Amino acid sequence: MDANLHQDRVARLAVAPMIDWTDRHCRVFHRTMSRHARLFTEMVVDKAIIHGPRARLLGHDAAEHPVALQIGGSEPESLAEAVRLAAPFGYDEINLNVGCPSDRVQSGCFGAVLMKDPALVGRCVAAMIGAAEVPVTVKCRIGVDDQNPEEVLPAFLDTIAAAGVRQVTIHARKAWLQGLSPKENRDIPPLDYDLVLRMAQRFPDLSIAINGGITSLDQARDLMAQGLDGVMIGRAAYHDPMSVLSGADALWGEDFAPEPAEVLAAMRPYIAAHLAEGGRLHQITRHMLGLFTGRPGARAWRRYLSEHAGRPGAGLPVLDDAEGAVRAAA
Repeated sequence: MDANLHQDRVARLAVAPMIDWTDRHCRVFHRTMSRHARLFTEMVVDKAIIHGPRARLLGHDAAEHPVALQIGGSEPESLAEAVRLAAPFGYDEINLNVGCPSDRVQSGCFGAVLMKDPALVGRCVAAMIGAAEVPVTVKCRIGVDDQNPEEVLPAFLDTIAAAGVRQVTIHARKAWLQGLSPKENRDIPPLDYDLVLRMAQRFPDLSIAINGGITSLDQARDLMAQGLDGVMIGRAAYHDPMSVLSGADALWGEDFAPEPAEVLAAMRPYIAAHLAEGGRLHQITRHMLGLFTGRPGARAWRRYLSEHAGRPGAGLPVLDDAEGAVRAAA
Protein backbone atom coordinates (compact mmCIF):
# COMPACT_ATOMS: atom_id res chain seq x y z
CA MET A 1 0.00 0.00 0.00
CA ASP A 2 2.88 2.41 0.65
CA ALA A 3 3.84 2.22 -3.02
CA ASN A 4 0.40 3.51 -3.97
CA LEU A 5 0.40 6.33 -1.41
CA HIS A 6 3.86 7.63 -2.30
CA GLN A 7 3.81 7.22 -6.06
CA ASP A 8 4.78 9.86 -8.58
CA ARG A 9 2.17 11.91 -10.37
CA VAL A 10 0.47 10.44 -13.42
CA ALA A 11 2.53 10.35 -16.58
CA ARG A 12 2.45 13.62 -18.46
CA LEU A 13 1.58 11.61 -21.57
CA ALA A 14 0.17 8.11 -21.87
CA VAL A 15 -1.03 5.98 -24.75
CA ALA A 16 -4.50 4.65 -23.99
CA PRO A 17 -5.22 0.93 -23.58
CA MET A 18 -6.94 -0.19 -26.80
CA ILE A 19 -8.24 -3.70 -27.35
CA ASP A 20 -6.69 -5.43 -30.39
CA TRP A 21 -4.23 -2.55 -30.82
CA THR A 22 -1.91 -1.97 -27.85
CA ASP A 23 -0.41 -5.44 -27.72
CA ARG A 24 3.23 -6.08 -26.85
CA HIS A 25 4.45 -5.45 -30.41
CA CYS A 26 2.62 -2.15 -30.64
CA ARG A 27 4.10 -1.07 -27.32
CA VAL A 28 7.67 -1.82 -28.39
CA PHE A 29 7.06 0.18 -31.57
CA HIS A 30 5.70 3.13 -29.58
CA ARG A 31 8.62 2.98 -27.17
CA THR A 32 11.09 3.61 -30.01
CA MET A 33 9.53 7.08 -30.35
CA SER A 34 9.31 8.09 -26.68
CA ARG A 35 11.36 7.00 -23.70
CA HIS A 36 8.93 8.38 -21.13
CA ALA A 37 5.34 8.10 -22.37
CA ARG A 38 3.40 5.62 -20.21
CA LEU A 39 2.23 2.67 -22.31
CA PHE A 40 -0.78 0.52 -21.41
CA THR A 41 -1.69 -3.06 -22.19
CA GLU A 42 -4.98 -4.02 -23.68
CA MET A 43 -7.50 -4.74 -20.92
CA VAL A 44 -7.00 -8.21 -19.44
CA VAL A 45 -9.85 -9.73 -17.44
CA ASP A 46 -8.96 -10.80 -13.90
CA LYS A 47 -10.36 -14.30 -14.40
CA ALA A 48 -8.18 -14.76 -17.49
CA ILE A 49 -5.11 -13.90 -15.43
CA ILE A 50 -6.15 -16.39 -12.75
CA HIS A 51 -7.17 -19.26 -15.01
CA GLY A 52 -5.62 -18.52 -18.41
CA PRO A 53 -2.18 -18.61 -20.04
CA ARG A 54 -0.50 -15.91 -17.97
CA ALA A 55 2.79 -15.90 -19.86
CA ARG A 56 0.97 -15.18 -23.12
CA LEU A 57 -1.41 -12.65 -21.58
CA LEU A 58 1.09 -10.74 -19.45
CA GLY A 59 4.50 -11.33 -21.00
CA HIS A 60 6.20 -8.25 -22.39
CA ASP A 61 9.57 -6.95 -23.49
CA ALA A 62 11.81 -5.09 -21.06
CA ALA A 63 12.00 -2.25 -23.58
CA GLU A 64 8.34 -1.39 -22.98
CA HIS A 65 8.81 0.20 -19.55
CA PRO A 66 7.26 2.28 -18.14
CA VAL A 67 4.22 0.12 -18.89
CA ALA A 68 0.90 -0.34 -17.08
CA LEU A 69 -1.31 -3.40 -16.92
CA GLN A 70 -5.02 -2.66 -17.26
CA ILE A 71 -7.31 -5.18 -15.58
CA GLY A 72 -11.07 -5.64 -15.91
CA GLY A 73 -13.16 -7.11 -13.13
CA SER A 74 -15.65 -6.36 -10.37
CA GLU A 75 -14.93 -8.83 -7.57
CA PRO A 76 -12.44 -7.55 -4.97
CA GLU A 77 -11.01 -10.96 -4.11
CA SER A 78 -10.60 -11.96 -7.75
CA LEU A 79 -8.96 -8.66 -8.66
CA ALA A 80 -6.57 -8.92 -5.72
CA GLU A 81 -5.59 -12.44 -6.78
CA ALA A 82 -5.01 -11.26 -10.35
CA VAL A 83 -2.78 -8.45 -9.05
CA ARG A 84 -0.73 -10.93 -6.99
CA LEU A 85 -0.32 -13.26 -9.96
CA ALA A 86 0.70 -10.39 -12.22
CA ALA A 87 3.38 -9.14 -9.81
CA PRO A 88 6.23 -11.32 -11.18
CA PHE A 89 5.75 -9.80 -14.62
CA GLY A 90 7.00 -6.48 -13.31
CA TYR A 91 4.48 -3.92 -14.52
CA ASP A 92 4.97 -0.36 -13.30
CA GLU A 93 1.29 0.29 -12.62
CA ILE A 94 -1.97 -1.65 -12.31
CA ASN A 95 -5.03 0.11 -13.71
CA LEU A 96 -8.68 -0.81 -13.11
CA ASN A 97 -10.96 -0.37 -16.12
CA VAL A 98 -14.08 1.60 -15.17
CA GLY A 99 -14.63 3.04 -18.61
CA CYS A 100 -15.16 0.39 -21.29
CA PRO A 101 -18.81 0.35 -22.51
CA SER A 102 -18.83 -2.82 -24.63
CA ASP A 103 -21.64 -5.36 -24.27
CA ARG A 104 -19.12 -8.08 -23.42
CA VAL A 105 -17.74 -6.02 -20.57
CA GLN A 106 -21.20 -5.09 -19.28
CA SER A 107 -22.25 -8.73 -19.20
CA GLY A 108 -19.29 -9.36 -16.90
CA CYS A 109 -20.41 -6.44 -14.71
CA PHE A 110 -17.23 -4.43 -15.12
CA GLY A 111 -15.98 -1.52 -17.17
CA ALA A 112 -18.12 1.62 -17.40
CA VAL A 113 -21.12 -0.03 -15.75
CA LEU A 114 -19.16 0.16 -12.48
CA MET A 115 -19.72 3.93 -12.48
CA LYS A 116 -23.16 2.99 -11.12
CA ASP A 117 -21.62 1.37 -8.04
CA PRO A 118 -18.77 3.50 -6.67
CA ALA A 119 -18.84 1.66 -3.34
CA LEU A 120 -18.01 -1.58 -5.15
CA VAL A 121 -15.20 0.16 -7.04
CA GLY A 122 -13.87 1.39 -3.71
CA ARG A 123 -13.78 -2.16 -2.36
CA CYS A 124 -12.13 -3.39 -5.57
CA VAL A 125 -9.31 -0.86 -5.55
CA ALA A 126 -8.75 -1.27 -1.81
CA ALA A 127 -8.27 -5.01 -2.33
CA MET A 128 -5.98 -4.40 -5.31
CA ILE A 129 -3.87 -1.89 -3.37
CA GLY A 130 -3.53 -4.39 -0.54
CA ALA A 131 -2.14 -6.95 -3.00
CA ALA A 132 -0.02 -4.63 -5.14
CA GLU A 133 3.63 -3.68 -5.02
CA VAL A 134 3.13 -0.84 -7.51
CA PRO A 135 0.57 1.99 -7.84
CA VAL A 136 -3.05 1.02 -8.45
CA THR A 137 -4.89 3.53 -10.63
CA VAL A 138 -8.33 3.94 -12.20
CA LYS A 139 -9.53 4.89 -15.68
CA CYS A 140 -13.16 5.98 -15.68
CA ARG A 141 -15.83 7.99 -17.51
CA ILE A 142 -17.58 11.13 -16.23
CA GLY A 143 -20.76 9.06 -15.85
CA VAL A 144 -23.07 6.68 -17.67
CA ASP A 145 -26.57 6.85 -19.16
CA ASP A 146 -28.81 9.36 -17.37
CA GLN A 147 -26.40 10.06 -14.52
CA ASN A 148 -25.60 13.70 -13.82
CA PRO A 149 -21.79 13.91 -14.11
CA GLU A 150 -21.69 17.04 -11.96
CA GLU A 151 -22.96 14.92 -9.07
CA VAL A 152 -21.72 11.45 -9.93
CA LEU A 153 -18.08 12.16 -10.77
CA PRO A 154 -17.14 14.01 -7.55
CA ALA A 155 -18.78 11.30 -5.45
CA PHE A 156 -16.94 8.62 -7.43
CA LEU A 157 -13.60 10.36 -6.98
CA ASP A 158 -14.26 10.84 -3.27
CA THR A 159 -14.87 7.11 -2.93
CA ILE A 160 -11.80 5.87 -4.78
CA ALA A 161 -9.57 8.44 -3.07
CA ALA A 162 -10.82 7.23 0.31
CA ALA A 163 -9.89 3.70 -0.77
CA GLY A 164 -6.29 4.76 -1.45
CA VAL A 165 -6.20 5.64 -5.15
CA ARG A 166 -3.93 8.59 -5.94
CA GLN A 167 -4.02 8.57 -9.75
CA VAL A 168 -7.03 8.60 -12.06
CA THR A 169 -7.51 9.07 -15.78
CA ILE A 170 -10.91 10.47 -16.74
CA HIS A 171 -12.36 9.95 -20.20
CA ALA A 172 -14.24 13.23 -20.52
CA ARG A 173 -17.38 11.68 -22.01
CA LYS A 174 -20.34 9.81 -20.64
CA ALA A 175 -20.78 6.21 -21.71
CA TRP A 176 -24.20 5.18 -22.97
CA LEU A 177 -24.55 1.53 -22.06
CA GLN A 178 -27.65 1.06 -24.19
CA GLY A 179 -28.19 2.49 -27.65
CA LEU A 180 -24.58 3.26 -28.63
CA SER A 181 -21.89 0.88 -29.82
CA PRO A 182 -18.41 1.01 -28.27
CA LYS A 183 -17.23 2.87 -31.38
CA GLU A 184 -20.06 5.39 -31.10
CA ASN A 185 -19.27 5.83 -27.40
CA ARG A 186 -15.84 7.10 -28.41
CA ASP A 187 -17.29 9.91 -30.54
CA ILE A 188 -20.96 10.74 -29.97
CA PRO A 189 -21.29 11.66 -26.28
CA PRO A 190 -20.07 15.25 -25.96
CA LEU A 191 -16.74 15.99 -24.35
CA ASP A 192 -16.72 17.93 -21.09
CA TYR A 193 -13.15 19.02 -20.47
CA ASP A 194 -14.31 21.79 -18.14
CA LEU A 195 -15.78 19.26 -15.70
CA VAL A 196 -12.51 17.33 -15.57
CA LEU A 197 -10.58 20.56 -15.04
CA ARG A 198 -12.88 21.42 -12.14
CA MET A 199 -12.22 17.99 -10.64
CA ALA A 200 -8.48 18.70 -10.75
CA GLN A 201 -9.11 21.85 -8.73
CA ARG A 202 -11.51 20.15 -6.34
CA PHE A 203 -9.25 17.16 -5.65
CA PRO A 204 -5.72 18.55 -5.29
CA ASP A 205 -4.51 15.34 -3.65
CA LEU A 206 -5.53 13.30 -6.69
CA SER A 207 -3.30 13.24 -9.73
CA ILE A 208 -5.73 13.57 -12.65
CA ALA A 209 -5.12 12.89 -16.33
CA ILE A 210 -7.64 13.49 -19.10
CA ASN A 211 -8.57 11.29 -22.05
CA GLY A 212 -10.94 11.70 -24.99
CA GLY A 213 -10.69 13.59 -28.27
CA ILE A 214 -7.08 14.67 -27.80
CA THR A 215 -5.08 14.43 -31.02
CA SER A 216 -1.87 16.43 -30.63
CA LEU A 217 0.96 17.34 -28.30
CA ASP A 218 -0.05 21.00 -28.50
CA GLN A 219 -3.52 20.12 -27.25
CA ALA A 220 -1.97 18.04 -24.46
CA ARG A 221 0.28 20.91 -23.40
CA ASP A 222 -2.67 23.31 -23.35
CA LEU A 223 -4.72 21.01 -21.10
CA MET A 224 -1.84 20.54 -18.69
CA ALA A 225 -1.27 24.28 -18.61
CA GLN A 226 -4.86 24.59 -17.38
CA GLY A 227 -4.13 22.43 -14.36
CA LEU A 228 -4.24 18.75 -15.34
CA ASP A 229 -1.36 16.46 -14.40
CA GLY A 230 -1.38 14.41 -17.57
CA VAL A 231 -3.02 13.56 -20.86
CA MET A 232 -3.87 10.18 -22.36
CA ILE A 233 -4.11 9.89 -26.15
CA GLY A 234 -5.61 6.87 -27.91
CA ARG A 235 -6.42 6.62 -31.60
CA ALA A 236 -4.25 9.54 -32.69
CA ALA A 237 -1.21 7.91 -31.09
CA TYR A 238 -1.97 4.71 -33.01
CA HIS A 239 -2.77 6.17 -36.43
CA ASP A 240 -0.20 9.00 -36.39
CA PRO A 241 2.40 7.88 -33.85
CA MET A 242 5.20 10.14 -35.02
CA SER A 243 3.17 13.31 -34.47
CA VAL A 244 2.12 12.27 -30.96
CA LEU A 245 5.15 10.39 -29.65
CA SER A 246 8.28 11.62 -31.46
CA GLY A 247 9.11 14.77 -29.56
CA ALA A 248 6.81 13.97 -26.63
CA ASP A 249 9.80 13.58 -24.32
CA ALA A 250 10.11 17.37 -24.34
CA LEU A 251 7.31 17.16 -21.75
CA TRP A 252 9.97 15.65 -19.48
CA GLY A 253 12.61 18.17 -20.53
CA GLU A 254 14.41 15.80 -22.89
CA ASP A 255 15.34 16.29 -26.52
CA PHE A 256 14.43 13.01 -28.18
CA ALA A 257 12.57 13.12 -31.48
CA PRO A 258 13.58 10.27 -33.78
CA GLU A 259 12.78 10.30 -37.48
CA PRO A 260 11.00 7.35 -39.17
CA ALA A 261 14.29 5.90 -40.46
CA GLU A 262 15.64 5.81 -36.89
CA VAL A 263 12.44 4.16 -35.67
CA LEU A 264 12.77 1.48 -38.33
CA ALA A 265 16.40 0.87 -37.42
CA ALA A 266 15.44 0.52 -33.77
CA MET A 267 12.70 -1.98 -34.63
CA ARG A 268 14.85 -4.27 -36.77
CA PRO A 269 16.46 -6.32 -33.96
CA TYR A 270 13.10 -6.81 -32.28
CA ILE A 271 11.47 -7.91 -35.54
CA ALA A 272 14.37 -10.24 -36.33
CA ALA A 273 14.07 -11.90 -32.91
CA HIS A 274 10.33 -12.29 -33.34
CA LEU A 275 10.77 -13.92 -36.74
CA ALA A 276 13.50 -16.22 -35.37
CA GLU A 277 11.03 -17.44 -32.74
CA GLY A 278 8.53 -18.38 -35.45
CA GLY A 279 6.48 -15.18 -35.39
CA ARG A 280 5.08 -13.48 -38.47
CA LEU A 281 6.10 -10.10 -39.81
CA HIS A 282 2.51 -8.88 -40.08
CA GLN A 283 2.00 -9.34 -36.32
CA ILE A 284 4.32 -6.38 -35.81
CA THR A 285 4.01 -4.31 -38.98
CA ARG A 286 0.22 -4.05 -38.71
CA HIS A 287 0.91 -1.56 -35.93
CA MET A 288 3.42 0.37 -38.02
CA LEU A 289 1.20 1.41 -40.92
CA GLY A 290 0.89 4.96 -39.59
CA LEU A 291 4.63 5.60 -39.28
CA PHE A 292 4.72 7.98 -42.25
CA THR A 293 1.27 9.54 -41.77
CA GLY A 294 1.27 13.10 -43.09
CA ARG A 295 4.64 12.60 -44.81
CA PRO A 296 5.56 11.97 -48.45
CA GLY A 297 5.30 8.30 -49.32
CA ALA A 298 2.82 7.43 -46.57
CA ARG A 299 0.38 5.74 -48.95
CA ALA A 300 3.14 3.72 -50.62
CA TRP A 301 4.34 2.54 -47.20
CA ARG A 302 0.88 1.42 -46.12
CA ARG A 303 0.14 -0.27 -49.41
CA TYR A 304 3.40 -2.19 -49.60
CA LEU A 305 3.22 -3.49 -46.05
CA SER A 306 -0.47 -4.34 -46.37
CA GLU A 307 0.18 -6.36 -49.54
CA HIS A 308 3.40 -8.11 -48.58
CA ALA A 309 3.92 -8.36 -44.80
CA GLY A 310 1.24 -11.03 -44.35
CA ARG A 311 2.66 -13.41 -46.96
CA PRO A 312 4.29 -16.67 -45.86
CA GLY A 313 7.97 -16.22 -45.20
CA ALA A 314 7.83 -12.41 -45.18
CA GLY A 315 10.87 -11.02 -43.42
CA LEU A 316 13.06 -7.97 -43.00
CA PRO A 317 13.54 -7.52 -46.78
CA VAL A 318 9.85 -6.59 -46.94
CA LEU A 319 10.53 -3.76 -44.51
CA ASP A 320 13.47 -2.64 -46.65
CA ASP A 321 11.36 -2.70 -49.79
CA ALA A 322 8.56 -0.78 -48.07
CA GLU A 323 11.06 1.88 -47.04
CA GLY A 324 12.29 1.96 -50.62
CA ALA A 325 8.72 2.49 -51.82
CA VAL A 326 8.51 5.51 -49.54
CA ARG A 327 11.67 7.01 -51.03
CA ALA A 328 10.46 6.33 -54.59
CA ALA A 329 7.11 8.01 -53.90
CA ALA A 330 8.51 11.01 -52.04
